[in-house]
Amino acid sequence: MERALHNIDENLLESIKHIFLNARKNVTQKINQDLILTYWQIGKEIVETEQKNNIDNQTSRQIILNLSKQLTNEIGKGFSRSNLFNMRKFYIEYPNVQTLSGHLGNKPTGI
Repeated sequence: MERALHNIDENLLESIKHIFLNARKNVTQKINQDLILTYWQIGKEIVETEQKNNIDNQTSRQIILNLSKQLTNEIGKGFSRSNLFNMRKFYIEYPNVQTLSGHLGNKPTGI
């Protein structure tokens, strides 16, 4: 009886661990995909604003520097000048969200 109870406990423990660890993995993947799409959208906003307003490289650098300061003050870390340039470059490299989503293995929503 005690041995049977021990086996049930072990099986239950392993089953619950599997459920939890699988969910954790899925959540992490979803968060990463959402962050990647967010960075892509930010890059898109920057590039489209530059194009719409015929902004030259020097002015673009100044705008990104100002954006970096304002976003860092209002939102927090993650919006350094170099990060914003990388987001811009990311969008330029993958201007088609369908191509990007193919690399991510999902379909984007809300874009």
